[in-house]
Amino acid sequence: MKIDAKITAADLAGPVKRVLQLAGEKARLLEKEWDVSRGTPVFTVQGKYTSRGWTEWTQGFQYGIAILAFDGTDQKDLLELGRKKTLANMGTHVSHIGVHDHGFNSLSTYGNLRRLMREGRISHDDWELAFYELAIKTSGAVQAARWAEGADGGYIYSFNGPHSLFIDTVRSLRILGLAHQLGHALMGENDRKISLLERLVAHGLTTAKFNVFYGSGRDAYDLPHLRGRTAHEAIFNRNDGRFRCPNSQQGYSPFSTWTRGLAWAILGFAEELEFFRAVEVDAVHIKTFEEAARATADFYIEQATAADGIPYWDTGAPALHRLGDWRERDAEPFNDFEPVDSSAAAIAAQGLLRLGKYLGEPRYTAAGLAVARTLLGTEYLAESSGHQGLILHSVYHRPNGWDFIPPGRKVPCGESSLWGDYHAVELAVYLQRIIDGKKKYLTFFD
Repeated sequence: MKIDAKITAADLAGPVKRVLQLAGEKARLLEKEWDVSRGTPVFTVQGKYTSRGWTEWTQGFQYGIAILAFDGTDQKDLLELGRKKTLANMGTHVSHIGVHDHGFNSLSTYGNLRRLMREGRISHDDWELAFYELAIKTSGAVQAARWAEGADGGYIYSFNGPHSLFIDTVRSLRILGLAHQLGHALMGENDRKISLLERLVAHGLTTAKFNVFYGSGRDAYDLPHLRGRTAHEAIFNRNDGRFRCPNSQQGYSPFSTWTRGLAWAILGFAEELEFFRAVEVDAVHIKTFEEAARATADFYIEQATAADGIPYWDTGAPALHRLGDWRERDAEPFNDFEPVDSSAAAIAAQGLLRLGKYLGEPRYTAAGLAVARTLLGTEYLAESSGHQGLILHSVYHRPNGWDFIPPGRKVPCGESSLWGDYHAVELAVYLQRIIDGKKKYLTFFD
């Protein structure tokens, strides 16, 4: 991608303000038009949110968008929407033993509400704060209980089962961190007290070892010029806990890079590194997290995106070669061969910005700002009043054919996803606080 070293966060003040305003409008529209009997909205078809998924992992994003839009605009009806719906609908997610997504659902809702109360943006109430904190502590412990011991380290297993480690979880993992800060632990058999911080670190180390490649020849495709590529899933033999092979559920292959998985890694590792400055973690483990964060960020910048910072859905997508030298020009959402994935850009942009701040390296910061400039621009913004989404050109599950292809087009385009919308709003709030310079730096932890 092309990086403009002169770009600053202040240059994005106008787009950030517009996105936050529009996010509030979209949150109200979806609340007005969504039929809750249909389940949880996931992604749009012809501009209307639909429910399609393998687990209920997006509802926290729905209400989290309203909460974050309040954070950025001070429009109190959005806060009340987020609070009311969190109370009414998010309890089942707190105790959901079948998913690895607790950090997505619970921190987007309970976590943001708690943060706003601690910042004085919501009137303080001891019992309301205790309610948010109990939800966070329970959610963190429930996610940590999805534990599989491996021959080379343990991990929180995906909804696929104990053999499966998803790279997505490295970002959802942060729920364990905040629950730990709140003094919570997972209680096991015989009253064994299990540290949530230790499980967070162990899962991150296992992810860094088996889902991230460093050009060290681990397999025939682990080449030096591909340092930082990621696998969506790592498969383990449950009889002896040994790693067997990389795999991919939503990417093209185990040996190419599904770009949203890459983005989850960039943001997840960067946020956890920020968190480690608030707790005690072995310096050797921190170095492993840093290497994983650097490698994935470098791969995103150098290999995974078009010139404007927007990636196609997979670096090995089978028809990508038909776009020619696609890295040297801006992404083309309306091409005939392979879709872009704006949701990957929304996630990666924040990760690059956080990593740049953490390491003090302007290259990552400039890259994050470049991605944000494109993503928050008019080409990717769903400004139509009838479109329920916020960020256009998101992709959900290309291999399963779940994404809508408009009439006259050959690949999915023009649609939104709740995770893409949420992370774009979170990115906007993050940038707003940097631009303003008066509000607290945005973190999930204390």
